[in-house]
Amino acid sequence: MELAQSVRIARGDEPADLLLKNARVINVFTGEIIETDIAIAHSRIIGLGAYEAKEEIDLERRYVAPGLIDSHVHIESAMVPPPEFARAVVPRGITTVVTDPHEIANVLGLEGIRYMLEMAKYNPLSVYVNAPSCVPSTHMETTGASLEWYDLEPLQREEYVLGLAEVMNFPGVVYGAEEVLNKLRSFKKRVKDGHCPGLVGKELNAYIAAGIGSDHECTTVDEALEKLRLGMYIFIREATNAHNLKALLPMVTPENSRRICFCTDDRQPADLLEQGSIDYMVRVAIAEGIPPVTAFRMATLNPSEYFHLHDRGAIAPGRRADLMVFSDLQAPLAEMVFRGGKLVARDGEMFPWDRPGRASVLRSSVNVDWTHVNFNIDVQGERARVIGAIPDQLITHHLIEETPRRDGKVVADTERDILKIAVIERHLATGRIGKGLIHGFGLKRGAIASTVAHDHHNIVVIGVDDQSMLTAVRAIVETRGGMAAADGDTLLARLPLPIAGLMSDQPIETVRRQMDDLLRAAHQLGSTLHDPFMAMSFQALPVIPALKLTDHGLVDVEKFELVPLFVK
Repeated sequence: MELAQSVRIARGDEPADLLLKNARVINVFTGEIIETDIAIAHSRIIGLGAYEAKEEIDLERRYVAPGLIDSHVHIESAMVPPPEFARAVVPRGITTVVTDPHEIANVLGLEGIRYMLEMAKYNPLSVYVNAPSCVPSTHMETTGASLEWYDLEPLQREEYVLGLAEVMNFPGVVYGAEEVLNKLRSFKKRVKDGHCPGLVGKELNAYIAAGIGSDHECTTVDEALEKLRLGMYIFIREATNAHNLKALLPMVTPENSRRICFCTDDRQPADLLEQGSIDYMVRVAIAEGIPPVTAFRMATLNPSEYFHLHDRGAIAPGRRADLMVFSDLQAPLAEMVFRGGKLVARDGEMFPWDRPGRASVLRSSVNVDWTHVNFNIDVQGERARVIGAIPDQLITHHLIEETPRRDGKVVADTERDILKIAVIERHLATGRIGKGLIHGFGLKRGAIASTVAHDHHNIVVIGVDDQSMLTAVRAIVETRGGMAAADGDTLLARLPLPIAGLMSDQPIETVRRQMDDLLRAAHQLGSTLHDPFMAMSFQALPVIPALKLTDHGLVDVEKFELVPLFVK
């Protein structure tokens, strides 16, 4: 719309395209709820108040909030490409997401990033991208690609690339690793997101001094407050396997709430379809005592300002007409969703839309050297390191336990809930395999396996016996990636993920049903975790304390070094 015409309509000299009458507007600037009309022309809000329009919709005093913004999400974790992801979140009022495609980038490099950018086009969801900063996340894993600062530099010319995604190699920042600092230098004028779990004191000062502005890894109020005091934005996270929302809400005050945003990070189909996304976080925040307008502000205006997206995040003249309409202020659930002034969803259902062009095609990304795939571990010590999984958290314990053994071989001990875990390199067919032990998954028999293993996304498998582990691994390789549960020679359930071993080519409802089958199978095998597959995927992430496993072996994250399985 030409500027002069916009001004004429705002003056009331020409009719608007659409008038939303009798609205109760959530004003995130002043903290008020104002009864007024909303005039829209083309994709923008043109004014608040009495206007003439070509079309009117009477909202009958329903509430209207700005479209919700997810400050940090890995779309790949929903196991569907952006169009299907949009179908899940837009009907709930989410109209903008800031995604970090480092999952697919670790598998396919720039090819994967450009795939996500292309698939995000022409959807009723604004998808902004932060360039992945850690591909790979460390030197202690094998990935399908390695991206240096000069590889990322061209992405800054892309319209929908905002800045640099979570800088997970926080030791590299703190101790001045040149390859990490070069990425920060390259994105000097852009937003730079952080990832620094447990970092405190002078090391935290050094990390922030490098120009990094946010963190989404806080698990305690004290940790979040220290980072807030030093100028960081805090993204409170509520993921499938990291439930930090209720633990962190007590830190929110009128004085600091403008520096706090919401994010989902990694959220799987069942949670998206049943609970929701950022809308779920808003509802929980309100139920926990956060004033409704404050909760909406943390989901709208705050992230829009942090990411310099000043065309959205509020209901005001000149802003995008991205709107969420609902009836219950104490438990807001979207009844109508407008994006760019068009009604795109109603009562939880997305309206059909045309997506021009064709879907991008990606090469196969699962390559395994079977000659080296075995799960035998010779006993070499009385005591062994064991990964201690913690329910609903990404951090783990670094346990030392008596080695479970039989006939000179390490075996699982279901009485002590100590299972075998392995990570098999699947990008370059190197034959490399890391082996270890894990506590906290509860399997009594069988095995589960997946090609989703943050962030390198090699094959990860946890099991009671070697045959079950092998059956599960073979099942996911057959489908060019995916997840599986097996018991001995029997395959119990499988979810194919042929797109980079991370995403399905099926509707999200189908993926959810297949995932439900997998979870039932895993629970029948004995696991008591809410989602053992999501939990398993983070046991291979060597940037979150304390002990993790990659294809290179066990990683002591606090020392940032590989360590042997056995303790002398």
